[in-house]
Amino acid sequence: MTAPRRHPAPLRVGNASGFYGDRFDAMREMLTGGELDVLTGDYLAELTMLILGRERLKDPGDPSAGYARTFLRQLEECLGLAQERGVRIVVNAGGLNPAGLAVNVRKLAERLGIPVRVAHVEGDDLTAGHPNHLAAHAYLGAFGIAACLREGAEIVVTGRVTDAALVAGPAAAHFGWGPGDHDRLAGAVVAGHVLECGTQATGGNYAFFAEHVREDPRVLRHPGFPLAEIHADGTSVITKHPGTGGIVDLGTITAQLLYETQGARYAGPDVTARLDTVRLTQEGPDRVHIHGVRGEAPPPTFKVGLNRLGGFRNEVTFVLTGLDIEAKAALVRDQLESALDSAKSRPADVSWTLARTDRPDAPTEETASALLRLVVRDPDQHAVGRALSGAAVELALASYPGFHVLAPPGKGAPYGVFEAEYVPQDTVSHVAVLDDGRRIPVPPPQDTLVLEDLPKPPLPEPPPPPAGPTRRAPLGLVAGARSGDKGGNANVGVWVRTDEAWRWLAHTLTTTLFRELLPETAELNVVRHTLPQLRALNFTVEGILGEGVAAQHRFDPQAKALGEWLRSRHVDIPEALL
Repeated sequence: MTAPRRHPAPLRVGNASGFYGDRFDAMREMLTGGELDVLTGDYLAELTMLILGRERLKDPGDPSAGYARTFLRQLEECLGLAQERGVRIVVNAGGLNPAGLAVNVRKLAERLGIPVRVAHVEGDDLTAGHPNHLAAHAYLGAFGIAACLREGAEIVVTGRVTDAALVAGPAAAHFGWGPGDHDRLAGAVVAGHVLECGTQATGGNYAFFAEHVREDPRVLRHPGFPLAEIHADGTSVITKHPGTGGIVDLGTITAQLLYETQGARYAGPDVTARLDTVRLTQEGPDRVHIHGVRGEAPPPTFKVGLNRLGGFRNEVTFVLTGLDIEAKAALVRDQLESALDSAKSRPADVSWTLARTDRPDAPTEETASALLRLVVRDPDQHAVGRALSGAAVELALASYPGFHVLAPPGKGAPYGVFEAEYVPQDTVSHVAVLDDGRRIPVPPPQDTLVLEDLPKPPLPEPPPPPAGPTRRAPLGLVAGARSGDKGGNANVGVWVRTDEAWRWLAHTLTTTLFRELLPETAELNVVRHTLPQLRALNFTVEGILGEGVAAQHRFDPQAKALGEWLRSRHVDIPEALL
C-alpha cells in the first residue's frame, strides 16, 4: 500500500516594513509576537531609489551608500531573536548596493558573535547603460531569492525586485515550485502584494476605519503587521499575530489588492497574476482566505525604473485672509508674474493653485484664510532661486492687505523624474550570490506571453425597476477607495460590500462620471477596469502626476488621497443602499 503523499507545512511569511521609514520596532514585534518562518521587509519605492541615488552621488566612494541603513540598526537589535526562533529574513533594503549591505550584515553578525549565512541578489543595476540617470534598475523576480534560500541562506538582501517577490521567493523555495507553476506563483504574488505595504493590510489607511473605531477606539492605535500562511497550492490566509491591533477583513484585503494595480492582469517577471480570478473568504476573526488565483506566463520583458534629476524647483504659499480672496490672488499673481517676466531668466515652468480653505464669518484667522501656491521649475537653479525669493519678499509691504507667506522661498532644490522602460529578460544577468561567494545564475523564463488587455467582463444586471427614491450623498457612504501612484499615473480602486451596491456601482461610476466628480481629471485619459469577483472598479488616471512623485507635480504628489476626494463627492444614491 502506497503511503499518502504529504504536503509541506504551510509557510508563515510576515512583513515588518512597507517603506523606508516605517515603524522601527516592527521587526522585533513580528519576531516576538507569534510563529513565523520568514520575515520580509519592503524598503524601496520609486522615490526611495532616487533618494539613494542622490546619496550615492554625494559620496561615490562610501561603501555604505545606496542602501537602507535603518535595516542594519533593526537587525542589530533583532538578529539574535531571529536566530533563536529559526526565522529567515528577506529584504530589499540593499537598494542600489545589495553587495555592500550583505558585507555589513556579516560584519554586524561577527561583532555580535552570531553565525549567520548571508546571501544577496544582484543583476538589477543597469545604470551603466544609462549614463544620464542617477539609477536604472530592473525589477527582478522571485527565483534569485529562492536560489539563496535553497542553498541555506538565513538572510537574503536584494536590490530592486518586485515587492511581491519578497514573498513569492520564499514560497517557491519552500514548496519547490518552478517557473512553470504559474497558478501557485500567482497565488503567492497576490499574497505578497497584500503584505508589501505592511499595515495597509491590517486597517491602516482604510476607507471604512471609522466604523471600527466607533466599536473599539483603540483598534487602530497600533496596528499589527500582517502575515500570510501560504499553502503548497498557492492559496493563502492573511492574518496577524494574536493580540495585536488592527483589522484583517474582506474590506482591508480588497483595498490593498486594488492598491497601485492597473487592470485584471498583474504582470511581473515570474508570472502574470489574474486579479479577476481572486476570491476572498472571511475564514474567521482577522483571517481572510485568498484562493482561486490563476496565473499566466510572464511577459518577455523586465520593467526598468529610471531615475534622473529633472532640474530645480521652488515654491511659495501666500496666505489670503478675509474678504476679496479672488481679487487678492489676482493682485499678487499679477505682481509676481510681472517680476518674473522682468527677471534675467524666467523659470521654464510656473504654476499657480488657489485652495479656498477659507469660510465666511470664520471663528479663527486660520479658517478665514485661503492658500495661493506658486511652484516654479527650471533646469537652472538660479532661475528658481534668488529670482523668485527676491520678487516674493519685495512684495511684503506692496501687495494685498494682510500679506504674509507660510515660509519664504529658499534657493531652490533639485527634483527627480521617474520613467520606465522595458528590456528583454534575457539581457539581464539575474544572479544569486551565496555566503561562500558562489554565484548561481537565474535563467529567464522559457515560457512567456506578451501582455495584452483582457476583454471587458460582463457587467452585473442593473438594479431591478422600480429604482426607488435616491438621495444626494457622498459616494463614500457606500463605496470604499484606495489610491496611489505608478510613475506619472494614478490609480483609484473603488469597491462596495454587497451585491446590490455592486449592481449600482458598476452601472453608475463610469469614466464620464469619474471625470465630473474629479474635475482635475477632465482633460486626462481615464481607463476603467472591472473586477466583478471583488465588486470593484479600478481607474487609471494617466499623466495626473506629471513626471512622478519626486517631481511634486501636484498638491498630493503620490495621489494618496485621490480616492478619498472621490468618496467625498456627492452622487444620487438609491436610499435602499444607505
